[in-house]
Amino acid sequence: MTNPYAPPQAAVLDIDDPRSSATQAERVTRLGAAILDGFIFAGMVYLPLILTATVSDGAGAESTSGPLIALFGLLTVVGFGAWCWLTILYVTRNGQSIAKKITGIKVVRSDGTPISLGRIFWLRNVVNGLISIIPLYGLIDALFIFGESRQCLHDKIADTIVIKA
Repeated sequence: MTNPYAPPQAAVLDIDDPRSSATQAERVTRLGAAILDGFIFAGMVYLPLILTATVSDGAGAESTSGPLIALFGLLTVVGFGAWCWLTILYVTRNGQSIAKKITGIKVVRSDGTPISLGRIFWLRNVVNGLISIIPLYGLIDALFIFGESRQCLHDKIADTIVIKA
């Protein structure tokens, strides 16, 4: 006997599942993008910072390297600002970091819908960063990529997948 108060039910066959058309990114591509993102950040922020520290460490009390220190310090701030601007721009446009854009992959929700900047920032970065104080968490997080779903722990926390763009 059917329930007269039950909602109507119908099979909807004309809706395309976004996950069916998306191809997940290869593990090696994801690793390469993560490494490339590290190099990009290092070149834009850490290199000028290291140059600033090196020049200021070698500067004596009567040194004329003050303008050089200021220049490298300014380059550090400008590099960080440029990195933030590019990252926010690419994430809000298409769920990509700088390296993900270069390698042709992007982050989406696990149902295939676009991801928000807030979800990437808070769940994939901040929450994951807080959890990473647990010893060996970073290794365990990375090893989850070898599972059938190809999701690291930070992907599972944020309910995301990485697909070919």
